[in-house]
Amino acid sequence: MPSDQSTWLVSVPESGDAEGLYHELSTKLSSGSKSVAPSNLAQLSIPSFKTGTLDSLVTLSEELPKHDAFFTATVAKTVDTLRNLLNNAPSKLAQHILVNEQPVDAYILKGWSWNEGRYGVQRSLREMIEVLNKEMTSIDNVMKTKLNNYNLAKGSLVQMQRKKTGNLSVRSLVDIVQQEHFINDSEYLQTVLVAVPKTFVKEWNAKYERLTSMVVPRSSVLIASDDEYSLYAVVVFKRVHDDFTQKCRDNKFIVREFTFSKEAIGKQREELETADTTEKELWTELLQLARTNFSEAFQILVHLKVVQVFIESVLRYGLPAHYTGFFIKPEPKATKRTLTILQSQFAYLGQRANPDKLKNKSGSTTDEAVGEYQNLLEQEFFDFVLYEIPWIVL
Repeated sequence: MPSDQSTWLVSVPESGDAEGLYHELSTKLSSGSKSVAPSNLAQLSIPSFKTGTLDSLVTLSEELPKHDAFFTATVAKTVDTLRNLLNNAPSKLAQHILVNEQPVDAYILKGWSWNEGRYGVQRSLREMIEVLNKEMTSIDNVMKTKLNNYNLAKGSLVQMQRKKTGNLSVRSLVDIVQQEHFINDSEYLQTVLVAVPKTFVKEWNAKYERLTSMVVPRSSVLIASDDEYSLYAVVVFKRVHDDFTQKCRDNKFIVREFTFSKEAIGKQREELETADTTEKELWTELLQLARTNFSEAFQILVHLKVVQVFIESVLRYGLPAHYTGFFIKPEPKATKRTLTILQSQFAYLGQRANPDKLKNKSGSTTDEAVGEYQNLLEQEFFDFVLYEIPWIVL
């Protein structure tokens, strides 16, 4: 059963009246239960590619599912990149999920045509697929590189910003302490910063002078407080610094190692500003690139699907390689009804498209035939050719 979250590409042998078939199908699909809105059915002009040999077509048919999966995944990854950059906001995402500056449905259903200037049909089918694959691989590689660069810049910025958050026992003190909180140019004395849990503030005030010898009396000064900690500056003799630090730990007071330096503080602030600017620049660059590459990647995917439809049609119906195609976007939850209408409409193709033609005269399928057509036999089979383009869900 085809997905109810996809647009279908359908192909049948050309009957000589493509326009009449289109109107007949439109009437059946849009009447009654309205499986498909009239605007969601469009004609698909399938180019007359060079068919090549039967063996080459079978080989390509076996290879194409791998390309299809890669192309589809590349489009999906590009959409995910846009979604993450735009914080998963559907309204903003809709402004960037465009193909040639138009919505995806409009690109498919409003007069889609093969890009002859870019993918001339004078090429062999294998050459055509190689060109499509080369372009999609290039897009995938560029997106990986740019996304990695952005993630590194964002990670660096987040790490710097994280230092400015949290409680006073862990956060950066650059924007909290001032030069006047420190003893400067003293041969014997130094200032120690201590983060004291709020529940131990009274204990700190009562005993900090006696934690070790050589603590300057009444030197404890409150610098800042938050919900969990109070930050104090206290003056001690340099010779007892290590002992004082250990005593603080024993009493659950947290010594914050910090040396005041205007140069170091200025450098940290400059690094943060640079990281912020770099992240914003790379964000803008990646957004523009993802928008452009989505448009390119989606077009390449649709062109590959049309090649798949053509190859399957030749293998199914034979020559001449002239086929009538349709884009069909079923209404939500109307997949089964739509499929039933199509099966009824094209039931006459049953004999021509029957996979029993792979059987030998005794009625059993030979091992050789099964091996050669294994991919075809494993596909869900309808009397018409059907491939799907997954919807881009915003």
